[in-house]
Amino acid sequence: MMVKNTVRSASDLDPTVPGKLLRLFFHDCFVEGCDASVLLQGNGTERSDPANKSLGGFSVIDSAKRVLEIFCPETVSCADILALAARDAVEFAGGPNIQIPTGRKDGRNSTAVNVRPNIIDTSFTLDEMAKIFSAKGLSMDDLVILSGAHTIGRSHCSSFNDRFKLDSNGNLTLMDSSLDRQYAAQLTKMCPVGASDDSITVNNDPGTPLQFDNQYYKVLLEHKGLFQSDSALLNDARTRNRVLEFANNQDSFFERWGVSFLKLSSIGVKTGDEGEIRQSCSIV
Repeated sequence: MMVKNTVRSASDLDPTVPGKLLRLFFHDCFVEGCDASVLLQGNGTERSDPANKSLGGFSVIDSAKRVLEIFCPETVSCADILALAARDAVEFAGGPNIQIPTGRKDGRNSTAVNVRPNIIDTSFTLDEMAKIFSAKGLSMDDLVILSGAHTIGRSHCSSFNDRFKLDSNGNLTLMDSSLDRQYAAQLTKMCPVGASDDSITVNNDPGTPLQFDNQYYKVLLEHKGLFQSDSALLNDARTRNRVLEFANNQDSFFERWGVSFLKLSSIGVKTGDEGEIRQSCSIV
């Protein structure tokens, strides 16, 4: 309840918080398992890697931890707080309410060098994504379902602007023919050449950007998936039918999200003396 209240008040103040928490949880679980290793600060930690520089939501986890340390000191791990916060984030954004077990311990290791080999890059092919998912015990179906997280959140121009190019006369060339041309033209306006990338972000889901729904899959069918890694799901026979199913049936997506999210939240969990319960989430 304490985590839920913290996530609720943070999301009320800033509607982009749910997307940030969900992404933070993915980046935690895919590197060293769901052990809050992504929260540790310092030189050479996961958090210091350039691939993690645009992560957000840390302050929400820190707030929840502070409250919990007052009422139940040294009892609830940062890893559990992050898992519960990501779950609550989906619910507050209009998604399904899922029960997940607790009991994760916090990891003591966090190394930047482990980040790149374990996370998905937005330019990945389906095979490249499937390989990483499979190494985590997740299936091709899990890949399609968990990609549905892109129904909320925002992205920096650098994660997709290699899919099109504007010449000096303003003529648009599609580098990736699986992207809708009109949508690409809109994106070039939102991401002007030479603009400082850190400041500009674009909604992952142009239709209902703050709502956790099945709109992501409908957008894919219109060839308006923001990333190459999104479009890949529509362009491959192994995943296309799932995209169609979820675009047509939100209940089916929500039901399957629950199962896949539970699998995600169980990756590489540390128990017993494999980990600890931190007093502050950013320090071992």
